Amino acid sequence: MESRRRQSSARSKADLSAELRRAWYHLRLSVRDPTRVRTWDAVVLTAASPEQAELYNWQLSRAKRMGRIAPSTITLAVPDPHGQRIGSGAATLNAILALAKHLHQLSIINSPVSGTSNCNSNSSISECSTEIPLLSLVEIIKKKHILLLHAGGDSKRVPWANPMGKVFLPLPYMAADDPDGPVPLLFDHILAIASCARQSFQNEGGMFTMTGDVLPCFDAFSMVLPEDAASIVTVPITLDIASNHGVIVASKIGLPDDKSVFLVENLLQKPNIEDLVDHQAILDDGRTLLDTGIIAVKGKAWVDLVMLACSSQPMISELLQSKKEMSLYEDLVAAWVPAKNEWLKPRPLGRELVAALGKQKMFTYCAYDLLFLHFGTSSEVLDHLNGTSSGLVGRRHLCSIPATTVSDIAASAIIISSKIAPGVSIGEESLVYDSLISTSFQIGSQSIVVGVNVPEVQNMAAGNSFKFMLPDRHCLWEVPLVGRSERVIVYCGVHDNPKNSLSKDGTFCGKPWRKVLVDLGINETDLWGTKERKDMCLWNAKIFPVLSYYEMLHSATWLMGLSNQDEHLLGLWKRSDRISLEELHRSIDFSKMWIGSTNHQADLASGIVAACLNFGLLGRNLSQLCQEILQKEATGVEICKEFLSQCPNLQAQNPQILPKSRAHQVHLDLLRVCNEEEMAVEMEHKVWAAIADETASAVRYSFEEHEASTSQGTLEQSFHHRKVKVELPVRIDFAGGWSDTPPWSLERSGCVLNMAIALGGSLPVGTIIETTKRGGLLMIDDAGNKLYIDNITSIAPPFDSTDPFRLVKSAMLVTNVINEKMLQSTGLQIKTWANVPRGSGLGTSSILSAAVVKALLQLTYGDDSNENVTRLVLVLEQVMGTGGGWQDQVGGLYPGIKFTSSFPGVPLRLQVNPLLASPQLIKELQQRLLVVFTGQVRLAHQVLQKVVIRYLQRDNLLVSSIRRLVELAKIGREALMNCDIDELGDVMQEAWRLHQELDPYCSNEFVDKLFAFSDPYCRGYKLVGAGGGGFALMLAKTADSAKKLHHLITQNPEFDVQIYDWEIFLGK
Repeated sequence: MESRRRQSSARSKADLSAELRRAWYHLRLSVRDPTRVRTWDAVVLTAASPEQAELYNWQLSRAKRMGRIAPSTITLAVPDPHGQRIGSGAATLNAILALAKHLHQLSIINSPVSGTSNCNSNSSISECSTEIPLLSLVEIIKKKHILLLHAGGDSKRVPWANPMGKVFLPLPYMAADDPDGPVPLLFDHILAIASCARQSFQNEGGMFTMTGDVLPCFDAFSMVLPEDAASIVTVPITLDIASNHGVIVASKIGLPDDKSVFLVENLLQKPNIEDLVDHQAILDDGRTLLDTGIIAVKGKAWVDLVMLACSSQPMISELLQSKKEMSLYEDLVAAWVPAKNEWLKPRPLGRELVAALGKQKMFTYCAYDLLFLHFGTSSEVLDHLNGTSSGLVGRRHLCSIPATTVSDIAASAIIISSKIAPGVSIGEESLVYDSLISTSFQIGSQSIVVGVNVPEVQNMAAGNSFKFMLPDRHCLWEVPLVGRSERVIVYCGVHDNPKNSLSKDGTFCGKPWRKVLVDLGINETDLWGTKERKDMCLWNAKIFPVLSYYEMLHSATWLMGLSNQDEHLLGLWKRSDRISLEELHRSIDFSKMWIGSTNHQADLASGIVAACLNFGLLGRNLSQLCQEILQKEATGVEICKEFLSQCPNLQAQNPQILPKSRAHQVHLDLLRVCNEEEMAVEMEHKVWAAIADETASAVRYSFEEHEASTSQGTLEQSFHHRKVKVELPVRIDFAGGWSDTPPWSLERSGCVLNMAIALGGSLPVGTIIETTKRGGLLMIDDAGNKLYIDNITSIAPPFDSTDPFRLVKSAMLVTNVINEKMLQSTGLQIKTWANVPRGSGLGTSSILSAAVVKALLQLTYGDDSNENVTRLVLVLEQVMGTGGGWQDQVGGLYPGIKFTSSFPGVPLRLQVNPLLASPQLIKELQQRLLVVFTGQVRLAHQVLQKVVIRYLQRDNLLVSSIRRLVELAKIGREALMNCDIDELGDVMQEAWRLHQELDPYCSNEFVDKLFAFSDPYCRGYKLVGAGGGGFALMLAKTADSAKKLHHLITQNPEFDVQIYDWEIFLGK
């Protein structure tokens, strides 16, 4: 227990922003490259009814489309049989069985001899007529890795989320990171956290179970789960909170290899102080272990659970007949805890649970830093949006709002997926989601409005001038009903508890029921009928009238107590067909609700795209927005085709400001959206040609200008032998890469921190250029390739990508040496070499280009300054067709450690700032930094093309990632100036994460394995350059750690790598 006390007091709560960002990064990586980053084999949701399961399946499809779930992952929503509640424990068994049958059906469909099935994903177990052998079901699922979310139930305390399902309520944390992407939901954040937990299962089959109304923010990537056991995640909590929840009693001593894992000795439900003391559940720091609702089962314990689930149909039928329930958190988990077995046996199916599961143990993993964000009530939702986490919240997302001069919308209001008309007022800290609000609508402070579609006043009853006001701390939402054309308007107070009865402080719109009845002049029988009942509460009160929209708004004003007693409204209300929240739960038209919401969001996206095309500079991600438009029923494609027709005129609207490459990319994206692939291929060529032209323009370069800032003279008319040799180091980069690459560097500022190094005591890149009596051009490289060109004026782009001498040819072009006046009576021989492995990532191609350009300019008495050479190489790479930025040539041309900034404009301006490194800094860097060739060959231009296209599309996640890389370069510079090499390691580590965000294929399984092996000894690591292979940098924690890691890697037969001797090149 002493170890538990020390750890719990020493650790602080998780940084919500940092943990969520890390989790989202991991989720995106696992979705984009699931073969490298393990993801779930299946994501399963429980649902209260078949209708709700259908809605959940639509949401799961959306999550796949939006990149929240990998295409390879099976998704399934499983309703309780016949919509009858069976408890979370039985629902768990039901879900496992349904998934096993679903996987069995898929295996039949995907087999060479296809079969048919009578069981689909939305069927209840009893509806599947085909009997499948038990062992077949067990075999098909026991090796799978399952994420199960309990999302059924009726959401009484968050009634406005009941139609959508509480797990799918909007939670716009970090929404500003991707302003053109979908609104983040609670479900999406849960997926992100859960994605990090997948690694704890490794290759051992199992299931990770979470609840749909809790966001547990913690470092799930570090979670340890014992083999062949069940585990429950806990967090130390104060006793007052624990008294309303489940508590875990753990053993006094943790496992030998992990002090966060303890054997579970007992389970307590809502214990008082005496219970906690009697069961020794209080930790030494005065807290106790809270059951978070996260349960993991793996190995043998998972196989036992699968065996039970796959044979559970008779057990579930027994529960249905007896109308009893089996809880996951009280009953099922008790089977793994011997101290609870006797208590469990008399309960429904208790003996069966003990017999099937009791052979294995249950442990607890204590997540000391876990933040427990519960979304159990409307006030909790608002607290999480406006409390300590408010800085994470995107308060305007995919919305249309009027100018501040024609509306009164508080800055702290959260408006997402909504259209607000002029003349609307919205108070502080209110949430408006998925709504269309017309003129003369007032929403108070700390209120919630969801799914409301208020028609324009002129569409209401003629001659009525009506202003609707929703008071402070109220909820308002609309629900489409099965079999009705009307959508019923529903409302209540934020703090109303629909479960509290009339006799136990029950309220409606914040007022006690007794006062509501008196003020409105209505009777209990009007709400709850003539039959005497004890549970008279808001949940079952038939209070919401189903009338015309205008009449429902008037009735709402009256029922909320905003108008005096009105006999007309009282009579209208009594005569109307009324409905309760409970009846609503069973009568929602989920299909109509989903289609309406989808069309509404498509209309919003369409409005944003139209405004962007008509008025703006194409700064939005139109490709992403158009994917939302395509979801619109029937007309989505036609809308996109209308946008496509506007594309030919885009450049003409702002020819001096709008880059042609961006205009072409928008045209390309819309062609692809409209399935015009042949024209899209042509447009793609125009995109790359535009980038090359813009890059050349930015360095004031033209192939037609002979008097450029290149060669300033000519070779002698008579032959005179000249020979120039240029040798350069390679570069390694710490942070800032990609911000140097056109078109980013042509439009935005960039910063890169890199360093010139020699390998094995020599400069590895170089060229020798000499004049020859024989005319023409002879080119020789270090691979034994030779090529003689008699007429050098025949050299012209485009060059074949397989041409080994396209670099030299391009250098001849950009230096103007190809001008016939220069070589009238002499020829040239150019030898090149690069003594580093191909695809090294050390900037070899650009540095070799710099060497050739510099040598040619020296030979022709041109401007061979490093600044001029840097710019020319930038153009050279566009001519070659590889693209690229300025950091590689800067890294090789300028000695030592450099912090280089670029400033967009014509010309592109570079500012190279050498860092004056102390001998102590140089010594420590050379002792701690390992430069390792991984043996994995990569091609930078393949990665570059993907990143450039995403930038031209204005992919917001990419833009924010490169911005952060620029900031990291600045932080790294400060760290080196302060001789803080540990902080440099942190910079490298985050830069490596961001590089994978830009392109998940910049790493691979071998590199991941190498870094995981090295992690205990390293402060930071990354691949150099664009990644994908090549060289790795590993910054060890100490000089001794570097030596030990060097030894371990070289002795490990799994790593066929080469560790290079290196030194900082400080100039000759």
